[in-house]
Amino acid sequence: MKIFNKKLLKFSAVCMLIIAVAIANTACGNTSDSSKSSEKKESKTELIILAAASLTDACNELKEMYEKEHEDIKLTFSYQSSGALQAQIEEGAPADVFFSAATTQMDALTEGGFVEKDDVKKLLENKIVLVTPAEGDEKISDFKDVTGKDVSLIGLGDPDSVPAGQYAKTVFENMGIWDKVSKKANFGTDVRAVLTWVEEGEVSCGVVYATDAYTTDKVKIVAEAPEGTCDKVYYPVAALKGSEHKTEADEVSEFFGSQEALKVFEKYGFTHV
Repeated sequence: MKIFNKKLLKFSAVCMLIIAVAIANTACGNTSDSSKSSEKKESKTELIILAAASLTDACNELKEMYEKEHEDIKLTFSYQSSGALQAQIEEGAPADVFFSAATTQMDALTEGGFVEKDDVKKLLENKIVLVTPAEGDEKISDFKDVTGKDVSLIGLGDPDSVPAGQYAKTVFENMGIWDKVSKKANFGTDVRAVLTWVEEGEVSCGVVYATDAYTTDKVKIVAEAPEGTCDKVYYPVAALKGSEHKTEADEVSEFFGSQEALKVFEKYGFTHV
């Protein structure tokens, strides 16, 4: 029995050693896998894209599409008025791509040396429209109607920084009614703020992009800006010269002009230039 016990103990010890080694190897393997996973996450290149507020819905969808196809890239979007984004770039804010709702801001950055002229792509076109709450006053059916007594407040983007507001001001100036309109204007920091005011009935009407109006059933388009009253609404995009990831930024900029991306933009009401 003593011999049996010694053999049994020896056998048990060997088994325990084998099990311990196996556990250790498994633990090491898990640690290695975890380390590799962590390294993979940390190795992602983050690209900061400054985009006009009117691009929010389309670009959120494109972000998912692009990151699915490029697992090593993380796209971080910041949506504001194009004028505010231009100012951020000029002040040195870290960014890789600029997607503007007007050529004015992109031209300024090109002249300022923040963007290479050859990198700029005039990609999309939009429309300037007058909207009212879905259950709004039927007496407002044209841009000239905003001067009437039925309009107490009109929502506009700030002409000093919001392209939609700049376009709106030009429309009303060319119609000869800007002085009257400006006295009723409530100026927003971006076009989505104006859209929200109209949705909630805080203003009688507002001037936004057609694509913004298409995103909600709480407003209705009553008129497009009269032909010839403002320039065409073009959206240019470009990688910034100062990007720390210029190659990747150029690739994202190219992606926005791809057929698959253009289909998404078209779904949200944009047209390709």
